[in-house]
Amino acid sequence: MDNKVNEYIEKQKSPQKEICQKLREIILSTFPDITEEIKYGVPYYGNKYYIVALKTHVNLGFSIKGLTKEEIAVFEGSGKTTKHIKVNTLEEVDEKKIIKLLKMIK
Repeated sequence: MDNKVNEYIEKQKSPQKEICQKLREIILSTFPDITEEIKYGVPYYGNKYYIVALKTHVNLGFSIKGLTKEEIAVFEGSGKTTKHIKVNTLEEVDEKKIIKLLKMIK
């Protein structure tokens, strides 16, 4: 676990802090060998995923390189190389769904 990622998560307000912690746990347990770093000011995982705490929610971002249009359609956002899912509350974190999405990324 990266200390700078710890610092990023610790400085967030609730419920974003707890959402970030949970998403981080899911990513790290799904991919134990993934690299974790701060990139562009937010936690990044293997250049495939990122977590960003915003004012009212947390985005879990995904690299969409190599995905089909149908696969890309399950995400939100207008980015050309990344899209995201929005998480408003800790209760919204659907671990099975998130793991499925994480594994979809090549």
